[in-house]
Parts: sequence; structure tokens; C-alpha cells
Amino acid sequence: MVYRAYHKVLIIFFLSLLWGEGITSASSLIVTDKLGRKVIVEVPVKRAIIGITYELIPAFDLWDQIAGVSRWAENFCSLYRAEITANPGWRRPTVGEGTDLNIEMVLKLKPDLVITWTYNPQLITFLENKGVKVIGIYPENLDEIYQLIRLHGRLFGKEKRAFELISEMEKVFNIIRTQVAKIPSAEKKRVIYLGGKPTTVSAGIGVTNDVINLIGGINPAGTIPERNIEVPIERIIAWNPQVIFIWGNAGYSAEWILKSSQWRSVVAVKEGKVYKAPEWSTWSPRLALYALWMAMKVYPEYFRDINFEDEADKFYRTVFGISYYKVKAYEKEY
Repeated sequence: MVYRAYHKVLIIFFLSLLWGEGITSASSLIVTDKLGRKVIVEVPVKRAIIGITYELIPAFDLWDQIAGVSRWAENFCSLYRAEITANPGWRRPTVGEGTDLNIEMVLKLKPDLVITWTYNPQLITFLENKGVKVIGIYPENLDEIYQLIRLHGRLFGKEKRAFELISEMEKVFNIIRTQVAKIPSAEKKRVIYLGGKPTTVSAGIGVTNDVINLIGGINPAGTIPERNIEVPIERIIAWNPQVIFIWGNAGYSAEWILKSSQWRSVVAVKEGKVYKAPEWSTWSPRLALYALWMAMKVYPEYFRDINFEDEADKFYRTVFGISYYKVKAYEKEY
């Protein structure tokens, strides 16, 4: 009950975080960000640096309103790479990593706004002291992802597009909900999601836990009120997950888990149900497809009539204006 109350308060806080006090004039918006800072932004924003939500650039068609992106966009985002390859004029200067932006480059680009996550609050404070407006974000559940999309719509003058993006995501989520509703409680599977280390698991707070619940999984770490937590391998063995997912950017593979003598007693390993996730941002409309992909791995028998690539291609063309198959060419196997 305590956790549910905390979760409810968190959602209410984040709603106020993203909507702030609202419009101060015909062209200004006050946003209270995740760090509790009040930021007054002239809207629509004309020159933004995107440190973390770069998958929203093609979704909102923000190319003319972007001054720079983190190098993660080019290094890890197949969607961004596919878009700028097809349209070289859309490529934007990189400004370091999402966790450690290059201050000199940021100042050189003279942005109206920087959107980045809250990993490095000292950097955000430094930029603020230099006169750069920064919004720090960290969505922690699906509702907050939707609020983040709506925030981008308001910041960039594309509120209608935000509604359309959420509607497209809901279409995919409803496919999942319809199929999951058919699964008897006794058939629900234990699912864990591993992070950068094979002993770091997604716990009860966060988008990943929401997705596990959405797809009808049981997260053994879901009762722990943390985003991620490192646990002894013995605890994971005791949980005995039936399906294991690995964060797409982790430095180890599904094969490493499958071949490890430490993991061999786990049901997921015995049955070969260990999967490395695609390197897609979960702070993006692609979260919907991410969830569908996971659901199809956990319950293939309930999703046998659904062709993932067909669904993905329809989604990509509507949401990102590009074929899924063109983007897939820039992805690692998963």
C-alpha cells in the first residue's frame, strides 16, 4: 500500500513537472523539470539540443528546430542513423554524451533550450549559470512517457502531432492487451530484465517494470521500490525466471548467459529463453514495439497470428516517416 501511494504521488508530481504552471504569455511556457527547477521557455523552440530524446526528432519532424544532438544518436540509434543517411542535410552536430555533454560545443551552438536527462545535475546547473535553458527529464513509467511526448509537442508547437503519436502507440499496446487478456493466471511467466551488469535487474520503479506488467509477465524484482538493483546471482537463481531479457546496450550477450555454468539451473537458460533487446530508446514511441517484441518472446503461442515486422513497418511509416526495413539495416542482430 505504501508503494502504491508513492507511485500515485510520483505520477501526480510528474504531471505537474511537465505541465508546470502553464503558459505565462502567448509565447512562453513554464516547465518545472524533474530536478524541481522552473524553466521559462519561449515557444515554439527554434534551436534545441537534444541530449536523450533524439528518437522524437523524426517522430515530430523537428529537423529544422534542432541545433545539436548527443553522440549517442549517431552511435547507438539505428533510427537516427537511417534518417540522416537518407537525408544528409538533417545531420546535426554532436555535443558529447547524454550523460556528459560537451559544454564548449553546447555554448558554441547557442541553443534556445537543451533537453537532457538528470544523470548529471552539476552539468545542468553549470549550463544554467551560463544562461543556457535546460530541462532535465527522467520518465519513470508509461504515463510519464506520454507526458514527455506531450511536453515536446508543447515546446515545439506540435501538440496535435503529440496526440497522434500517443494514439499510434496505444494501437500497439491494445494488440498486446487483447492477447494478454487470454492468458490464464497460472500460465503467467516470471520475467527479469538485466541491465549493464548481469546481476543488475530492473525493479519495481521504471518503464521496464511497467512493460513487464503490460505484457503479462511477473517481475520477481517488482516488489523492490527501486529503478534498478544489483543482486547476488543466488537471488536470481532463487527467482528462477522463465524468460530473461538483457538491455540492448549491455556489454555481454545472451550467449554468455546461456553458456555460463552459474546460470545453468535457471529455467530460462535451460529452455533457451534469454534474449538481448534491440538498442531502442524506451523514452520513445518505439517503446510500443519494444513491448510487442517482448510479449512475442514471452508468449509466442498467444501472438502466433501477429507478424512483428508487418506491424513494425506500419508503425515506422506512420510515426517516423521511414520504412522499418530501412532502419533495421542499421541495427545489430538481437
